[in-house]
Amino acid sequence: MTIVYSAKKIITMNPSRPITTHVAVRDGKILGTGDLDELHKWGEFELDNSFENKIIMPGFVEGHAHTMEGTLWRYVYCGFFDRTDPDGNTWEGAKSIDTVVERLIKADKKIKDPNAPLSGWQLDPIYMNNKRVSRKDLDKVSETRPIGILHASGHIMNVNSKALELGGLMKAGINHPGIPLGKDGYPTGELYGPDAMTPIGIHVGFNRSMTDSDKDGLVAFGKLCVRTGVTTVTDLAARLTEEGVEAMLQITGEKNYPTRVVPLKVFLGATPKETIELVKSLKKKSTDRLRLGRIKAVADGSIQGFSARMRWPGYHNGAPNGLWYTAPDQLSELYELALVAGIQVHTHTNGDEATEMALDMLEGALKKHASPDHRFTLQHCQLADAAQFRRMKKLEMCVNLFANHHYYWGDEHYKLTVGPDRALRMNACKTALNTGVPMAIHSDAPVTPLGPLFTAWCAVNRLTASGRVQGEAERITIEDAMYAITLGAAYTLHMDGEVGSLETGKSADFAILEEDPYLCAPDELKNVEVWGTMQGGRIFDAKNL
Repeated sequence: MTIVYSAKKIITMNPSRPITTHVAVRDGKILGTGDLDELHKWGEFELDNSFENKIIMPGFVEGHAHTMEGTLWRYVYCGFFDRTDPDGNTWEGAKSIDTVVERLIKADKKIKDPNAPLSGWQLDPIYMNNKRVSRKDLDKVSETRPIGILHASGHIMNVNSKALELGGLMKAGINHPGIPLGKDGYPTGELYGPDAMTPIGIHVGFNRSMTDSDKDGLVAFGKLCVRTGVTTVTDLAARLTEEGVEAMLQITGEKNYPTRVVPLKVFLGATPKETIELVKSLKKKSTDRLRLGRIKAVADGSIQGFSARMRWPGYHNGAPNGLWYTAPDQLSELYELALVAGIQVHTHTNGDEATEMALDMLEGALKKHASPDHRFTLQHCQLADAAQFRRMKKLEMCVNLFANHHYYWGDEHYKLTVGPDRALRMNACKTALNTGVPMAIHSDAPVTPLGPLFTAWCAVNRLTASGRVQGEAERITIEDAMYAITLGAAYTLHMDGEVGSLETGKSADFAILEEDPYLCAPDELKNVEVWGTMQGGRIFDAKNL
């Protein structure tokens, strides 16, 4: 059956017909757009006026997120900012380390099993005068129960003495760049990077399988997608174990699962050859709502966590340079094998030194294995300068910039991490567009909340949490921002022929809005209300999930 939906306005992202009033859907795909007279030519249809007072757009494409947020909401929220959970409830932010400790003490009293771990997430001491959270702080909660809090960046974990003991790290003189020591020679309780975090994570509720999410977590994350207008979402660091893939296939295959998930196999704990072979086999298992067959590499850590790799002059506050998560020769081999196999690689680079390394490695790989339209994508790429964007263009790369950083950490970057000059160029959307580098923007949920309209607002306004405009020259228009969260993001995933615009033959994926984002004031873009979504012809009301 053909159903024609009417709307107050339909924004198609199709340059041949950018605006229309009706869209015809058959078998979960778009049959056509236009007025009723035109759509009558397709034959009989049922007219649905449910959205006649709403705005229909292509479903938003979130090109960098992690489905693990659905799982994290079971743990204690320790973030600085207020935040909404998958059920629509708002949780108040914790504004001090004392508040975090109090929140954990309250949670500790509710746990009946004395040996069960206590887990928190979204901690970010940079807002608390950059005072580091030590094992002694968390020992105030319990000295007998293992406690771990995941940093907002996902690259740092803070644990208590019991957790260090269980992980075999409660000893003096450890020599590891990711395990800082206190004046007493023992670990402070702050752990940097996967090498340091993984042995302890299994004792505090953060085992590596959590990055795959579980069935309940994936369901919860699907609700977040509907509330934010997202119909295609990446899971940009999945382990993709056999068990994890089967769970994803089951959940996304359920009749009412509301979004398409694109998980990328994280390059960690295996050789480049092993990773390529696994991804080739996984690709064959893809379905419409689970798209396998891509790789995520991680070059460095996070800027606000001081684990990103920086070129001279380094960190503004004099902190030591960050960590390499992947060695250059490993990344080079991965790129070469991926180009030969026709597998796309997205690479996390936060610091400009990490970006330079990735560019060098890809340039060398492409000289050996030319690959037109490879669309290798730099993720975050926060500190890239104009010269690096020109190299991206030459190498035919894409970029997905972390626009939300302006709001959440802009003030801290300006005065603490990178200083004024580099802070102004961070996440340089305008430079990317001017250089001709295909660009998307993202939330990196759970690092910041999922919400493409908020991400677009960040890129358009570049306001920090204190209300300053940071990098006015890098502001982009609403039109460019909306493109970045639809067709722009779809392009970076090699999916622009399927989603990102409303055109004949594409998936019937809609973001259904209460008002027109193109007509609102730039500073109101984040306040545009999402009614819900349509994904593959199936309708999801955000208020009735």
